[in-house]
Amino acid sequence: MAMEEEPLRLPRDMRLILHEMARDEDITPGQLVRRLISKEISRRLNARPPDRADEQLVAPLRARLAPDLSEAPTWQDLHVRLRDKGFELREAGGGLALHAFPDGRRICKASDLGFGYSRLMRRIGAPFPGHRHRSLTDRVLPTPEQDPEMDDHVFEVMKTP
Repeated sequence: MAMEEEPLRLPRDMRLILHEMARDEDITPGQLVRRLISKEISRRLNARPPDRADEQLVAPLRARLAPDLSEAPTWQDLHVRLRDKGFELREAGGGLALHAFPDGRRICKASDLGFGYSRLMRRIGAPFPGHRHRSLTDRVLPTPEQDPEMDDHVFEVMKTP
């Protein structure tokens, strides 16, 4: 990456602390400033939007993505469909969030689109690949003991006349 110069004016005490911090980490003050700026850029790109997404943004997205969110038979198929439209789902706490692809900007929660993680997991029949919150899986997806119809070995015997 090509480097460009950016003049930076700092109060004396801040400049002294900057140099001391850089010395403690055995890096240059410029490296420390670049790292801190990089962290701040990343934090802002991945910052959570307000709890309720802007309805003017969500309504068109909901209309555009609803067929994919309601019809994709697998997480992989949903992933491909969303990527083709410039989006992707990512784990967000106990649920999922919609992000722009490829820049990764968080747009809204999947539930803001009307497709919360529980609903999608129940419809697809499997947890989101790599999702760390497995306790939700136990509550949402029935086991064969809870739902005998899930057990491939249970058949209803029909008598023919």
